[in-house]
Parts: sequence; structure tokens; C-alpha cells
Amino acid sequence: MTALAGVAAGMLGSGAALGVLEEVMRAALATAGARLLEAVPGGDDDGYAGPHARCASGHQAAFAGRRPEMITTVLGPVRVMRAWYHCRECGHGLAPRDEQLGVAGTSLSPGLAQMIARAGAEVPFGKAAALLADLAGIAVSARTVERSAEASGAAARAATGTEAAGLRARTIRPLPPREPVPGMLYVEADGTGVPVRRSETEGRKGKSEDGQARTREIKLARLFTVSRMDSDGNPVMDPGSSSYVATFDGKDALAELVEAECLRRGGDHFRQVVAIGDGAAWIRAMAGALCPHATHVVDVYHAREHLHDLAAHLAFITPDPPQWLAGRLDDLDAGNIEAIIDAARQYPLEGIRAGDLDRKLGYFEHNIHRMRYKHFRDPGMFTGSGAIEAAC
Repeated sequence: MTALAGVAAGMLGSGAALGVLEEVMRAALATAGARLLEAVPGGDDDGYAGPHARCASGHQAAFAGRRPEMITTVLGPVRVMRAWYHCRECGHGLAPRDEQLGVAGTSLSPGLAQMIARAGAEVPFGKAAALLADLAGIAVSARTVERSAEASGAAARAATGTEAAGLRARTIRPLPPREPVPGMLYVEADGTGVPVRRSETEGRKGKSEDGQARTREIKLARLFTVSRMDSDGNPVMDPGSSSYVATFDGKDALAELVEAECLRRGGDHFRQVVAIGDGAAWIRAMAGALCPHATHVVDVYHAREHLHDLAAHLAFITPDPPQWLAGRLDDLDAGNIEAIIDAARQYPLEGIRAGDLDRKLGYFEHNIHRMRYKHFRDPGMFTGSGAIEAAC
């Protein structure tokens, strides 16, 4: 190896030589690792289960010899010899060893499938294949990344749904939260559009000029806890306490997932549950149904956004628009929503402007008790939902 390093340095320079040696060593280690893996899955146990083995349909499949299979792993391709069974009734074959190794129905090892799923979730499938080749020396096609990532996603979705159903049916009983139980459990919810392929939006209505949807809406919720305040009296989120649920199946499906997640986290053990949203009716309804005694908070940043919009609507008639807005922002921080409504109603508007004013004030009128920000801040509650916005 020393001689190889000297030759490489002489031909390429020390920096380039190091890169060449790294590639050589990586390839050599991967090859050695793959050869070692070939010995581990096989050995004396090739999955032979006797003259017959039960197939997925419950039939008796007959032993039909041994067959090799190439499994792609994080160290490269590995050849595995397995006992093979054939079911005459189904017309299909099976290898019990594939189930034991976690490669039934695929040619990817569990470790590589997880790596591919992670890459395929972060970037487009073609780029994911290129990244795997560049960073791990694994050659897979974009189509392989697509199939593997979507299969992993479907499995995760099914597992989440099964667990949620068990929690809601009380057939799964989670342990109570670890002592000391945090004082507050927060629930935030929102929705956003996710860019998808055209085939995923076929027949779906959208807001574009042609009426065709360009995205699929996903509903998302975040749960986290707070058990202490900082030196200024502001709430501090408990590290690692955030958990998320999400679905493409609409608000009712999200409500079921949120209910299950609340149960999983021991929602009945918390002193207070706080539900934060942007003021949307579906969020209010979901939180109210799941936890009638929860404290409901409209995200203060959305409230300020609506207040700025209201001030802009009245700017042509208020004597000093900036001062009017500043006064109303003070009212908002104090949680005096009635003062905002009264100040806006002082100006006589007619026609379309009057109708627009009614709609803009409706946001505040429907959420008066959810905007008592001083009341919320005094005991140290969060009043913003920036984390769920970031998650979206």
C-alpha cells in the first residue's frame, strides 16, 4: 500500500493521490464486506423447512431444490443460496429464507432499502440515485429508488394506521408519561399543498386558470410539551418532545391520527392541553371535539396579518393610518379584541367596502376568546404556531 501511495502521489500529486486511495480503499472494503455478507446469510441455514412449506395463501408448497439470489446491499451485491418451494395451486414459488432476511419480494437488503427511502424522500428519485452512487458507491436506478421509497412509505402509512386504530379502540394501552409529567401538552395543526406528479392530481380541482390542481393537500399536526419557563418568563419547549402525524386523506383522517397520538402520549395525564391554529374552522372543530377542555389559541402572527389587512382596508378613511394600526396592535397584544372591532366599526362604509369589512372583522368576531393573548402569556403559554408552519 505504501508503494501504491508513492506511485499515486508521483503521478497525481498528494491531494489527488489521497482521493484515489480513498476510492480504492472504499471499493476494497466494500468488496470484502460483500464477500463476508455472502457467508453470513447462507451458512448451514438456507431456510430449508422440510419437504413442504406453507405459502401466503395457506397451501402446502413442495420443496423444489435450492436457488441463488442476488441481493443488493449497502456493501454491493451479495449472492445468497436459498431453499426454494413451489406451490402448484398458486403457481408461485417462495423461499422461507427471504422472509428471515427481510428481502421477500425485493432484491434490496433492509439497510439499503432504508437508505434509499431516506434519499428518495429528500430529493427527486433521479437525484437520489445519483447521490447514492456518489456518496455510497451503490448503483441503483431512479426507478428502483421510486419503487423502494414508495413501498417504504406505504408500509409506514399502514403501520401508523394500524397503531392509531388500536389506540382509538383501546386495544393498545400506552404507558403513562414519565414522571414528572410536563405541565402542558400542545397540539398544532395546519395544511399545505405538496407538489406531485400530474397523474396524482388527475380529476382534482385546483386554483389555477385551467382549474387543474397542481398539488395535493396534506393535513399535518404537531404535538409537544412544555414544562419550564426561561428567565424572562417565556415558555421553553421540552427538547425532543415534538411528534408529528400527517395524512393526504383530509381533516377527518387527521383528527383520528391526532386522537391516537394524544392517547399514545398520555393526554389525560397533562394538567392542560393547548390547541394552536391559524383560525381555520376545521382546526377549531377538530380540537374542540378531541379535547373539549383545551385552551384554544389563534396563532398571534396570523392575527397580526389579518389586522394589517384590516388597517389597509380602512387606510383611505382613518385620519392617521399608521397610528391607527399601532393602536390596534396594542389592543391585540392586550387581547382586547372588542376594542379592535369597535374602532373599525366607527367608520361608515357602504356597498362592497362594507361587505369586505364585515368579512375581515368576522375573523376577529369568531375568535374573540381565542385571542386573549395577555391572558395566555401571563401563565407562560405559547401563542405562535411557527413550528407547524415550518413543518408544512
